[in-house]
Amino acid sequence: MDTERTFEEALERLEEIVGLLEEGDAPLEQAMTLYEEGVKLTALCQQKLSVAERKLDQILEQDGTLREKGGNS
Repeated sequence: MDTERTFEEALERLEEIVGLLEEGDAPLEQAMTLYEEGVKLTALCQQKLSVAERKLDQILEQDGTLREKGGNS
């Protein structure tokens, strides 16, 4: 998996892939390759978001202002 790609780069490529697949012009083989890349990029984005969430939770805990998820403080 391309872990060197930033979240923004992965998301941008994922949007490109979705657009290409929605057009429906890609041959089956290419569509399958694009779909596989999209699945990998989705996993990469989810992983990067999870890491960011954990870091944010740690920062809030260290700051002493940990709030419940979904709370408005």
